[in-house]
Amino acid sequence: MEVEVAGIKLKNPTILASGILGTTGASLRRVAMAGAGAVVSKSAGSEARVGHRNPTVIEVPQGLLNAVGLSNCGIDEMAGELEIAKEAGVPVIASVYGFSIDDYVKSAGALNSYADAIELNLSCPNVERAGQFFGKSPELAFEAVREVKRKVKVPVFAKLTAEAGDIAEIAKACEEAKADAIVAINTIKAMSINIDARRPVLGNKVGGLSGKCIKSIAVRCVYEIASEVSIPVIGCGGILTGEDALEFIMAGAEAVQIGTGVLLRGISVFRKVSLEMKEFMEERELKLEDIRGVALR
Repeated sequence: MEVEVAGIKLKNPTILASGILGTTGASLRRVAMAGAGAVVSKSAGSEARVGHRNPTVIEVPQGLLNAVGLSNCGIDEMAGELEIAKEAGVPVIASVYGFSIDDYVKSAGALNSYADAIELNLSCPNVERAGQFFGKSPELAFEAVREVKRKVKVPVFAKLTAEAGDIAEIAKACEEAKADAIVAINTIKAMSINIDARRPVLGNKVGGLSGKCIKSIAVRCVYEIASEVSIPVIGCGGILTGEDALEFIMAGAEAVQIGTGVLLRGISVFRKVSLEMKEFMEERELKLEDIRGVALR
């Protein structure tokens, strides 16, 4: 079950997705000890951020809808949390966000020495180019990855959104900028309305949808990206069981990230998914390399 992504060795192909139990080093360490092959911190920025007002997270059929608003402790405090997380002995990936290229570079540079890799949350709007989002523009995605790569020595992962017109085009731009891996996908913009109150449920009105309900979209995105790039792809979105994870592997993913699944199956979901994958392969006398990308052939 061991895999290697961009030179980083994982004991199994399951990774904690950013945003879930990733605020403190203690919670990241706990997830690692519960069986995750690697962990990703909550996205941190150059300055601490409070985020949106409540309600920020609600449960919807087969998923979660959240509008936390990138609340975080800031890169200075996150550095200390990452040090604590590394005590568990699994790779620790620092997620960073920004509203400008300089934001990404500053945050990635500050956490470079504390993480095994940097994951760029490219779903943010660029304040210097109003209306343009990093993850929807090949040019902005390219520039963000290129400048961060110039700053840091650890591998850089680009996390993309399915809301891009052509996600494979964005992935290719990131590859050209020397990204070491692609993570797909981030949450999808969505909304819920309380029909009695006659108003949106979330404090921010609109939020990001995650969970089982977006899995088929995520699998499609991984398939399209893996068809176009040669760097590793990490699948994310709706993974709850070993069967779900195997779909992503067959679509071309090297590993998978699990977020909402932690809520639905508990913190042991990483061990459970790994075991279910292993049982499937043992019954058919297969190895991961036998099925990786098989749907692409």
